Amino acid sequence: MSLTYAVGDVHGSLDKLERLIAGCREHADGRPMTFVFLGDYIDRGPQSAGVVRFLLRLQSELREHVIALMGNHEAWALAVADGTMPASNWLLNGGAATLESYGVGHVTELPHAHLDWFRSLRLTYDDGRRFFVHAGVDPKKPLDAQDEFDLLWIREPFLSDGRNYGRLIVHGHTPLIAGIPELRSNRLNLDTAAVFGGPLTAAVFDGAQTEPITFLQAE
Repeated sequence: MSLTYAVGDVHGSLDKLERLIAGCREHADGRPMTFVFLGDYIDRGPQSAGVVRFLLRLQSELREHVIALMGNHEAWALAVADGTMPASNWLLNGGAATLESYGVGHVTELPHAHLDWFRSLRLTYDDGRRFFVHAGVDPKKPLDAQDEFDLLWIREPFLSDGRNYGRLIVHGHTPLIAGIPELRSNRLNLDTAAVFGGPLTAAVFDGAQTEPITFLQAE
């Protein structure tokens, strides 16, 4: 049976990412596997450049079995690169660490292949049981009518809403400082604050049930 590994916010935590993916491969033990990354690969942590290079290699190896979603930090970096937002807030919210990891002074100096990859990232992935997204959804709108801003940035009223969406919403964005994934009846938060000292978490799904069959973590 094929397995899906959904991975929470990385934020430049390359060492944890490498250990987690190794753990996922060991767990799969030869079974078909797909990775879904929930965004926020860059900023705050010290190894953003290494994280992007690692994910590009993994995507080159596994092709359609690596699904990388956009996070608000990738969108933020692109907005600065395109001149539609000032750099100051991004730099204060982790962007400076990203530039340092690349050894450059401005986001436009990042490798073109990396900026192009950011632009290629999709906003959502629906596997029929789960709806994967970076931040969450607007509870008042159908899943196929969501705004990009909400998909990347929303917290409330999504986090407090208990309605059934017809899918388990699998998301990150809101760090869980306790380092434990939060599973509710209608959503699953996988941002276990890896960049703030918590573990990096993967939820493991199969085709038999909607909820995760287990969680894997890298400290």
